[in-house]
Amino acid sequence: MAAPEPAPRRGREREREEESEDESDILEESPCGRWQKRREQVNQGNMPGVQSTFLAMDTEEGVEVVWNELHFSDRKAFSAHEEKIQTMFEQLALLDHPNIVKLHKYWLDASEARARVSHRHSRGGRGTGGGAAVGTHPQSAEPASPPAPQVVFITEYVSSGSLKQFLKKTKKNHKAMNARAWKRWCTQILSALSFLHACNPPIIHGNLTSDTIFIQHNGLIKIGSVWHRIFSNALPVDLRSPIRAEREEPRNLHFFPPEYSEVANGTAVDIFSFGMCALEMAVLEIQSNGDTRVTEEAIARARHSLSDANMREFILCCLARNPARRPSAHSLLFHRVLFEVHSLKLLAAHCFIQHQYLMPENVVEEKTKSMDLHAVLAEIPRPSRPPLQWRYSEVSCLELDKFLEDVRNGIYPLMNFAAARPLGLPRALATPPEEAQKAKTPTPEPFDSETRKVIQMQCNLERSEDKARWHLTLLLVLEDRLHRQLTYDLLPTDSAQDLAAELVHYGFVHEDDRPKLATFLESTFLKYHGAQP
Repeated sequence: MAAPEPAPRRGREREREEESEDESDILEESPCGRWQKRREQVNQGNMPGVQSTFLAMDTEEGVEVVWNELHFSDRKAFSAHEEKIQTMFEQLALLDHPNIVKLHKYWLDASEARARVSHRHSRGGRGTGGGAAVGTHPQSAEPASPPAPQVVFITEYVSSGSLKQFLKKTKKNHKAMNARAWKRWCTQILSALSFLHACNPPIIHGNLTSDTIFIQHNGLIKIGSVWHRIFSNALPVDLRSPIRAEREEPRNLHFFPPEYSEVANGTAVDIFSFGMCALEMAVLEIQSNGDTRVTEEAIARARHSLSDANMREFILCCLARNPARRPSAHSLLFHRVLFEVHSLKLLAAHCFIQHQYLMPENVVEEKTKSMDLHAVLAEIPRPSRPPLQWRYSEVSCLELDKFLEDVRNGIYPLMNFAAARPLGLPRALATPPEEAQKAKTPTPEPFDSETRKVIQMQCNLERSEDKARWHLTLLLVLEDRLHRQLTYDLLPTDSAQDLAAELVHYGFVHEDDRPKLATFLESTFLKYHGAQP
């Protein structure tokens, strides 16, 4: 007969269960009801300027996100600049890049009471230090003072944590950094910086450290805190009090160049910070010998410890003292040390992904089965020697599938093979003219835009019973493998272009997918109409 479980152990387990339940409590909802703030606080890389970050749930997509709160103590100053704050966040929400943490939504909350708050529990969740969470009020005989105005914005949740946390775990396990992973990470960070710097005017991150770079479980790199410099530079002095930069952290001072905070500093600031991140990624940690601040001697020791001459030259050119001698992010993407995938292979993969909606889902597997594995795929002639041949049997189908999945997830961006200034950039993140500001409306958009791309499309047309109209069924497979099925009764006046535009307007399809969806629908209409008796 088993001995009874000790009472202290049962008590500890009950406490853990209660704590877990408390963390999942819904403290607050967004005005639209889509985003639900939980009690559990998260540390998404110590986001500068944000006093509170909570885990939240996107009830429409069923994924976890981060609920960020930026508080202001001066209500009068906040009200005076409310429209300017809204304009900046509207523009920041337009930034869309696979290696930049996405800002999904924002709203300004200057009301006397917060939106729909749950008061079921009074103690704080994990990481709150036991204090009352925002939106809850402890029982008190005295009336509570009105809450400070705040900006709430929803961002992606990167579950694997910051780059610094990952490097610490790797070093703790006594492992060295894999050169291939280092190249991938550098390429993704530079791809994001190249995108930001190509805007007009250029967007300077100004706060790039291993704490503001995040990593997904699949190796995808995400840069966060992009909004910080724009926000702190554009706001008047009386509203800058909540803004705090990573530069104020002594342990992060080495990420910033000597010219930082000068009026004329530009994109070279980010290149220096990137170079320091690349160095830290290569050596896992820049030793500070117990000092809170990393010294020049520690940085020099880390540089000299690099055995790869190309890697050392790559990092040194980013850390040049003279900002004019630092290369651009776009040119660094062409550096020989980052060469991993041949450009022709990468271009072919991106072309395949962009047109995958025209192919069956298992096209790679089916094509591989029909190939003659002994056939020659490529051949390099050599004088006075037999040619060097590469056969299909030497190409692994599983490796090809993994490579295409990595390309789809943004691990191998095409930015370094595109033009210096990519197309489709958001409008400039600068202070707009006064007339444009007056034309703005605080009313939120009626429909959220779809941010995921379509990777596969299927369409079916059926005649109605009275033979008077067509019934359209459209199946879309999005890049996160979500299946979306839409049905519609076609009118005689409907065109493929109008239907595609309508699907984009109502947030079912990404704007970039509109042309190919219109072409796909047009070809379907012609096929079915041509088959009519």
